[in-house]
Amino acid sequence: MSERPGAQLARRPLHFFLLADCSGSMASSGKIAALNNAVREVLPHLAETAYNNPHAQISVRAIRFATGAAWHVERPTAPDDLAWVDLQPGGYTDLGAAIDLLASVLTVPPMEERALPPAVVLVSDGMPTDEFDEALERLLALPWGARSVRMAVAIGHDAAYDTLATFIGDPNVEPITASNPEQLVMALRWATVHVARAASSIAPIAPPPGQVAAAWLPADEAEAVW
Repeated sequence: MSERPGAQLARRPLHFFLLADCSGSMASSGKIAALNNAVREVLPHLAETAYNNPHAQISVRAIRFATGAAWHVERPTAPDDLAWVDLQPGGYTDLGAAIDLLASVLTVPPMEERALPPAVVLVSDGMPTDEFDEALERLLALPWGARSVRMAVAIGHDAAYDTLATFIGDPNVEPITASNPEQLVMALRWATVHVARAASSIAPIAPPPGQVAAAWLPADEAEAVW
């Protein structure tokens, strides 16, 4: 997607981070395949958001976490240049390790002094198996960590909803729950655009219309996949 003439001169860096749960439970019911598909579906929408935003130059990075955490996309990459490599499941749910890895790059440098607040989306289907609370405290003790705009997507009914709400840190914003692959695409798309707009000081997108919002709520047990 070509840039508007002169757009790079005015734009400030906006770093978008995806924290992706790759624990063993993500192997069940096609969750990991659905997450990989959802990321691929969302990237063009994030690229469009980047193109239409005169204030921000958006780049994407991703952290995978299971037993420990590691960079899945380490180099800041424009969303329309990112070739997504499939995540693979297996292991525990070391969310605290993922948050510590995120915190390791939220200092100046490597963050630019003129950067916009980081935008972070966490996707998980379970309960943290390490010291999540302590890691979150360390993140929020950093100036860039405290300023970050955070959102979370809960995959299925077994996700630690309260933990995800604590990660968001805003009593007026709740995690989005996805109970099947279609809902996951919708939820991840909304969460991604929401944090990108909020971090760049553009009004976040409004809650979806009623009929769409209902699709993002936990499905009836008879219809739920996860």
